[in-house]
Order: sequence, then structure tokens, then C-alpha cells
Amino acid sequence: MATIVRTPAKHWKAVIRKQGWPTTTKTFRTKRDAEDWARRAEDEMVRGVFIERGSSERTVFASVLDRYLSEVTPTKRPATQRTERERSVPLREYFGKYSLAAINADLVARYRDMRLATPHARRKAAPGQPTPTLSPSTVRLELALLSHLFTTAIREWGLGLHQNPVANIRKPSPSEGRDKRITKGEEEALLAALARQSNPMALWIVQIAVETGMRSSEILGLRRDQVDLRKRVVRLRDTKNRTSRTVPLSRRATRVLEDALANPTRHRGCALVFFGEPGRDGVRRPYNFKKAWEAARIEIGREDLHFHDLRHEAVSRFVEQGLSDQEVAAISGHKSMQMLRRYTRKLPL
Repeated sequence: MATIVRTPAKHWKAVIRKQGWPTTTKTFRTKRDAEDWARRAEDEMVRGVFIERGSSERTVFASVLDRYLSEVTPTKRPATQRTERERSVPLREYFGKYSLAAINADLVARYRDMRLATPHARRKAAPGQPTPTLSPSTVRLELALLSHLFTTAIREWGLGLHQNPVANIRKPSPSEGRDKRITKGEEEALLAALARQSNPMALWIVQIAVETGMRSSEILGLRRDQVDLRKRVVRLRDTKNRTSRTVPLSRRATRVLEDALANPTRHRGCALVFFGEPGRDGVRRPYNFKKAWEAARIEIGREDLHFHDLRHEAVSRFVEQGLSDQEVAAISGHKSMQMLRRYTRKLPL
């Protein structure tokens, strides 16, 4: 039986001592509340389903998010680490002061609806059109981060939660994949705009993307020992899918990489193909391509153009050249044949 005692602060404390369970206590304002809680807790112990909820009631979401970002996020890929820190910002703003025990499915559903109605910071509405809002995919990824945080808190950190509240809500429908092809005129305008920039690396990066279908992270992280100009291949070791693959080089791609490797501004000890200025520690990191890309998009009036559209274009051209799905997947690194079906459209005139 539980022991109910009066505290010096005029509250009531329930103390449960049961063989096989750690001593459990909880304080209430009324004696009846203490008795009711003790009765439920003892019943759950008998059934073997009792969870000590005190830690989840005392722990605020912001502190658990900090722990997740310091312990779990660093185990993931660098690109994932960056995006998780970005996605954690709205989660902290909304849930930060709540205790874990107070975050239920209803609260998470309200967060979902609020985010789906949030105006998109980078997209402008066309005349007469409603203001663009965050895409369902963006909100789905934020909820995925929130869900994994709760799963980790339950399974690894023992923070006294019955279930993951994100598991009980309706997720936004995924957005349709982009199906944008680049016309010959758009490609020529983009390359011309990049050619006018003082640093040729931005032009080389885009040319490599169109010719090989490599992701931006794969190109920017490319090292000299991965490029074999004699065999005309690039060997990728650390890809998004965590598998290595060999990418064949067209004649144009080979010429571009020859120019990049012969870059006279390269420091002798720099192994990167596309390198930036030295940091404060003297280490050269991958070239910061974003600024040059944004300037070129604005110059040609195509601010809606994504770098990933170049990968889409490259893979589409592989299909049009007659390569089989298996051959294209081996080059591009796609794991799903369903994704490759989007690339069967013909190049627009």
C-alpha cells in the first residue's frame, strides 16, 4: 500500500514502495489526488506497465532538443546536421517551454497546421495569387525530426513517456516531385552568366552537374584522387545513400575536370577539386558555390531554378540516350526505379 503524508508546505506526498520497483513519489495539492494517483500507479505496477512520469513532467522540450542536437545529430552526415539544426528552430519556438509530458497529439497537430499556413520566406506571390506557404514536404521533415527526438527519449533516455505523440497525427501529404527540364536556351544563358563571373569554378561545377548527374555535395566534396582522367571516371566514396559508385565522364566533363585540376590558384597541398579560401585555421574547405549560383539565377531571370534540376536534366538525358534503368541508376545512385520513371520525358523544344 502507498503511504500518504503531509509535507511542511501543506501539500500531500504519495510514496509507493513495492517489491521489484524503485521507490516512487509524487506530490499533490490535495490528499484525494495523491490517493487517486497512488491507486493507479500501483495497479499499473501489478500489470507491469507502470512508467515513472516524473522526469517527463520536469523536463522541458528545449533541454531535450539541446541534448538531441549535441548527442544524436553529430552522428549524422554533415548535410543532415545542417538541416536538422535549421528545422529545430521552429520546433524550439513552438514547443520549447512545454514539458515533455504536456506535448500530446493535439498540440503536435496544431503545430502542423500552423506551419502549413506559414508564409514561405523565399517565395513571392505572383500578381493576383495567394501568398505561397511552406510546402507539405518541409513540414513532414520537421515532424520527422520531432518524432525521432521522442523515439530517442523513450527508447534510450528513459524520460518517462508512454508513447510518441507524433505517431498519432495525420502527416501532410508529400509534395509532388519537381519535373522541371532545362531548355537549351536556358542552359546556354546560365552557362554564359557563370562564365562572366571572375571565378571559373562556378561554371565548372554546373557543367559537371549537367554532364554527370552528380549531386552538389558530391561535386563540391570531390578530391583529386577520386578523378581518373585516363579512364574517364570519378569514384565517389561517400554519397547520400552511403554507398560508393563510379561515374563515367563524357568528353566534355573530362575537359572541364582537366581545367579544374590545372587551376593555377590551387595551393600545392589542397586535395579538393573545387576549393574555397582558407579559413581562420588555414584549412581550405569546399568552394562556397551558393553565392555564385544565386547571382547567375537572378541574372537570367530564373530564380525558381534549383541546382538539383541539373541532376534531373542529366538523368533525363541518360534515358534519352538509350541507357537502361539499371545503367542510369548505377551512374546516378538512385535506389528506387520509381524515381527514375520521372526522367522519361523528352527534352522540350
